[in-house]
Amino acid sequence: MLYGSLLVFALICLTWTLAALPLYLLLPRRAGATIGRRGISGGFRLYAWWLASIRAYHLDLGAIDALRDGPALILAPNHPSMIDAILIVTRHPQVICVMKSELMNNVLLGAGARLARYIRNRPPRRMVRDSMEELRHGGVLLLFPEGTRTIYPPVNAFTASVGLIAKRARVEVQTLLIETDSPYLSKGWAPLRRPPLPITYRVRLGRRFDPPDDAHAFDRLLEAYFRDALAQSPQNVWLAARERSPAG
Repeated sequence: MLYGSLLVFALICLTWTLAALPLYLLLPRRAGATIGRRGISGGFRLYAWWLASIRAYHLDLGAIDALRDGPALILAPNHPSMIDAILIVTRHPQVICVMKSELMNNVLLGAGARLARYIRNRPPRRMVRDSMEELRHGGVLLLFPEGTRTIYPPVNAFTASVGLIAKRARVEVQTLLIETDSPYLSKGWAPLRRPPLPITYRVRLGRRFDPPDDAHAFDRLLEAYFRDALAQSPQNVWLAARERSPAG
């Protein structure tokens, strides 16, 4: 199931890459972004269906559906696993992801990300500017406050990006609370290392915050909220065990 699922993911991404490359060159920016985001969402939705159908994952993602057709918004989830963005995008076809700059050149993800006009996380000033521009056009921005996958339970220290963008763009921040019982694809987990299956994975809607006046105070408030909301989450068990292990 593991190796077959990785192959299915690669085939879905490569198929979309073959379509995204010419579309990126031919379509106007806004039309290309709309088609690109829908294409990524559809492909990832097919992948999530595959994971559920072979019972590799028990997925509970339906809470995200309530966010469709809503206003401009920042989605701020915790980040236990590499698959988080993939599964969130399956339920919202117009999410704009802030992603690592090096992934824009990835053979599986790069062409689709460029067509969708996903935003590079570096340099930071450009990331903030591009994020604000998308939010002004009514976009829904997916931005992980931890900046990287979770290492310490229940969350890492937060970066300053969410509060800054929310303040400048004057948009609300919708928190997403991700809970999973498996360390598969967490920080340091090799993609080909086999986990126990099935994996339980759930996303629920957390608190929605108003646009802040003080970005730094907001980021501290946001981190405190996640620490409290995820205090009993299943990933705390394996995160704490990893923290205690000699290998870290």
